[in-house]
Amino acid sequence: MRKYELVALFPSEEELFRLGKEAVVAELSKEGAHDVKEEDMGDRLLAYQIKKRDRGHYILFTMDFDPQKIVAAERAFKLNANLLKYLFVRAEE
Repeated sequence: MRKYELVALFPSEEELFRLGKEAVVAELSKEGAHDVKEEDMGDRLLAYQIKKRDRGHYILFTMDFDPQKIVAAERAFKLNANLLKYLFVRAEE
């Protein structure tokens, strides 16, 4: 297990944000992420449109995660219409 950070960008509409966040949390727990912490970074104006949206809601997740399971999690994230963008990064310890 290694420390990872995941920045996820969701639509700013309340219902789409809730559905997207629930799907990400469910996928992380399904893939075996431990000590998942969330930091709500808020709703922000985007520098450019993403999927025809000008605003997005950012969440920073920090977790302990098996590096081999990242590919499976990213595959599920690509299929989620309520997740505009995401980025996995290995955190410094």
